Amino acid sequence: MTTTDETAPKQKAPAKAPGIRQTMSDLHTWAGLLLGWLLYAMFLTGTVSYFKDEITQWMRPELPHQSERPDPAQVAARVAATLARIAPDSPQWSIGLPSQRSTAASAFWRSPKVPGRRGFETGYFNPATGERLEQGARETVGGEFFYRFHFNFYYMPVLWGRWLAGLCAMFMLVAIVSGVITHKKIFADFFTFRWGKGQRSWLDAHNALSVFGLPFHLMITYSGLVTLMLMYMPWGGDAAYKSPQERQALNAQMSAFVPPGKPRGERAALVPLDGLVRQAQARWAGGSAGRVLVNNPGDAAARVMVVRGEEARVTTSPQFLVFEGATGRLLQAQDAVGAAAETRGVLYALHLGRFGDLPTRWLYFLTSLAGTAMVGTGLVMWTVKRRSRLPDPARPYFGFWLVERLNIAAIAGLSIGMAAMLWANRLLPLGLAQRAEWEIHAMFIAWGAALVWALARPARRAWVELLWAGAAAIGLLPLLNALTTERHLLASLRAGDGVFAGLELTLLALAALHAVLAVRVQRYQPKARPARRADAAQPALQTPAGEAVR
Repeated sequence: MTTTDETAPKQKAPAKAPGIRQTMSDLHTWAGLLLGWLLYAMFLTGTVSYFKDEITQWMRPELPHQSERPDPAQVAARVAATLARIAPDSPQWSIGLPSQRSTAASAFWRSPKVPGRRGFETGYFNPATGERLEQGARETVGGEFFYRFHFNFYYMPVLWGRWLAGLCAMFMLVAIVSGVITHKKIFADFFTFRWGKGQRSWLDAHNALSVFGLPFHLMITYSGLVTLMLMYMPWGGDAAYKSPQERQALNAQMSAFVPPGKPRGERAALVPLDGLVRQAQARWAGGSAGRVLVNNPGDAAARVMVVRGEEARVTTSPQFLVFEGATGRLLQAQDAVGAAAETRGVLYALHLGRFGDLPTRWLYFLTSLAGTAMVGTGLVMWTVKRRSRLPDPARPYFGFWLVERLNIAAIAGLSIGMAAMLWANRLLPLGLAQRAEWEIHAMFIAWGAALVWALARPARRAWVELLWAGAAAIGLLPLLNALTTERHLLASLRAGDGVFAGLELTLLALAALHAVLAVRVQRYQPKARPARRADAAQPALQTPAGEAVR
């Protein structure tokens, strides 16, 4: 007869292994959090970079406004004549020609006076006369800084910054794929938004922003990795291209570069550049020249390279013509590249978005702004979700406290920092040494001050105060511009200056967005935590004074 020992301890059932969706959920959470602050900065600076040329024009108000684009061929000849006078001993000139987005002409040239092998000087030129704009063209990096910061960061070696940006992009790609797997109803949730529901509202917003630009987010993240693929994985190129000649051919497939060669020491006049530019534009059937490079100007061995611009081309693969500088004879023409290089060029162009017209760039800007908000809502949702589980929300543990403060500084503080750079552009003395660097320093000083404020203040107050500070810093920029220049908003509208007027109207819209967010946070009332079941079921005890305690 078999008996059962009822007193024997029961064995616990083995814990059920987490499913694929739960695993992907954990991966999505931590991939998005660990580098989320850097990803937010990359997204926001990358978003404004779609209008980096317009930002640069606003940051150089002394450059004249021109309603029509100058003839690139004439501009090239005029600037070359000026460079022959001010930099006759330079071994190389590089002339940036006006485009549909920027009517100014620029140039940089290598100078024996500047120490170092890579020493060069830069300047802006009046496209109508070709003369250098030496007076009042303030020193600034303009919108180019936001573009460079997007994948280089700052205050660190460039290679380190690019490796860090690549790591962030890989984490972003993992977060996107794992997020799609986690949310099985992600497309249905796109049409659902529950306002004022705390955590549920943040999740709905995160889902909607994610689905709205999902193809764009995948494209922009993957193409960002492809742009620097030879730095991240150089082994294939190193194995296939070993000799200097092969490496030169590889570089020519990806960038317009021809070795300058050695000068002969024989003086020879440079052929007029306008004819060469027109010859190149005729070959490209309407395509416009974007840059002209002159190697060894004034020497019999001079070479002129005319490079096609990026307008209306969904590729960055280089197209260029190389001419003999003394005679104008065509030496080399590159009209196409290989399939692999063209694939890279297309992905790179899709990432940059420079091929598009104004509506296309606005679509890029708004979709990328939604991606920025997607990262920001994901960071906030991490704290909102866990705050309800804290034993004492007023005294959270250190990890939660730190994440919450970093969220505030990364989201609200970055807006203040970027606005501070524009304030510095208008307020710093024009003759200040290293003026462009101090504009950048002003951004990081303001951003660091926002971090200190977030660490010192209660979280909710810090959110409200910094959002209002961001709204004021952005919204008052048009007023600052009116007080410091003659190109105020009304004057720009009357003159038909779409760059100045459009940028300042956009600043006012972004300031209003920050103000709305500040009001929403200020008015938000968290729901009271429901009593736990165990506490509710416990009978109340009566004290001698008749008070019930649990």
